Amino acid sequence: MKSIGTTLIVLGLLAIVLDLFNYVPRILFWIYNWGTGAAWGIKIGIIVVGIIFYVMGNKSDSNSNSQQG
Repeated sequence: MKSIGTTLIVLGLLAIVLDLFNYVPRILFWIYNWGTGAAWGIKIGIIVVGIIFYVMGNKSDSNSNSQQG
């Protein structure tokens, strides 16, 4: 879960930075069909979901470590 979360966070941040330079990655071009506001919402949503996955991965790692010791 942690690696999926990290990947989503990096992709979301990369999409935001590239958008500032007027470059849209081909994989994210579809989100602009609904307008700029919706595209920003989707990019921020990707980052938020990535953070949730990352935190859930950390919690499961700490639980498995405490049960082993």
